Amino acid sequence: MIQLANILHHKGFNITIIHTKYSCPNLSNYPHFTLHLIPDGISESEVSTTEVVSMLKLLKDRCIGPFRDILTQLSSDDSIACLISDAIWYFTQEMADNLKIHRIVLHTSSVGSFLAYAAMPLLQDKGYLSCSP
Repeated sequence: MIQLANILHHKGFNITIIHTKYSCPNLSNYPHFTLHLIPDGISESEVSTTEVVSMLKLLKDRCIGPFRDILTQLSSDDSIACLISDAIWYFTQEMADNLKIHRIVLHTSSVGSFLAYAAMPLLQDKGYLSCSP
């Protein structure tokens, strides 16, 4: 997504990145981007002990409010051309709809991850997953 942001910036777009504090890219390499960090409160122990589906739910629960607040603030001046978000952040669709912002979804994971996500409903139906994504 950083590569896409660079391409769009070189085409004349201003880029604002909203990212969790956890695993944030080193944006000192990209001084031409504006960065807003979301306080996610995720600890190293949670990352290492939490299974994937629960981790995604934890991210959503902790990030939805701060993300909505930042996006609402940024959209107040009508300068957002588009919201580009990772497919994992599925909750951004409702926010984009509410703020009347176009949204593009990128799936930044591997093909293997995509196939695993596609299989989740079947795995859940069979009782292999204890919580919903």
